[in-house]
Amino acid sequence: MGLSNHQRDQIANLLVGQIKRKLSAYSPESNNMPFHVRLLGQDRMALFSFIQSINTTLGTSVFEQVAVIIAAPHFKRAIHQYKEFNNTISENAQTAIQRIVDDLRAARMKPDKSA
Repeated sequence: MGLSNHQRDQIANLLVGQIKRKLSAYSPESNNMPFHVRLLGQDRMALFSFIQSINTTLGTSVFEQVAVIIAAPHFKRAIHQYKEFNNTISENAQTAIQRIVDDLRAARMKPDKSA
């Protein structure tokens, strides 16, 4: 099951908007990295810093919203920044999650395949 054209457009608009915002407001966190600058050069350090910043933005602002865009047509409710969770996972759920992670790491199971 692929994404609808509407979902693709929503995700593309989200990514373009976030990157435009990042480009317009970006400033490196630290200008004081003399070892890195001497080793890699100022241009590469600036590029590296920007890419790290984009990665952080994707992880904190984009992936969750993309998940909502993908989930919304398939579920009654799909939200981001869910606040009602009580920060506990049952022991059974934790065991099931750990078993899945272990099986994926050991290649006993492939991702995106029903078990």
